[in-house]
Amino acid sequence: MNKKLSITDRNAAIKKLKGWQLVKDRNAITKTFKFKDFNAAFSWMTAMALHAEKLDHHPEWSNIYNKIHVILSTHDSEGVTVLDIEMATIMNNLYIKN
Repeated sequence: MNKKLSITDRNAAIKKLKGWQLVKDRNAITKTFKFKDFNAAFSWMTAMALHAEKLDHHPEWSNIYNKIHVILSTHDSEGVTVLDIEMATIMNNLYIKN
């Protein structure tokens, strides 16, 4: 099991993640990604799914046309862990704004 980050460590990590913020009333982080169209959004989701499988860490997400809303939290740790920060970093690094 991954250890939940302390509030101090979590907040420091979020400050380094462009566009991510805390989810109100929950120990989780969130971001909405916007793409030029559905195809670009779905292609990105597909790439992220492969990374999620490699990490064995799966996001909560939804897709509406060109927007993908993501929430990351490690459920068995009941909060944000290093895995969530790693997944958010991968998502940011592979996001191509159109």
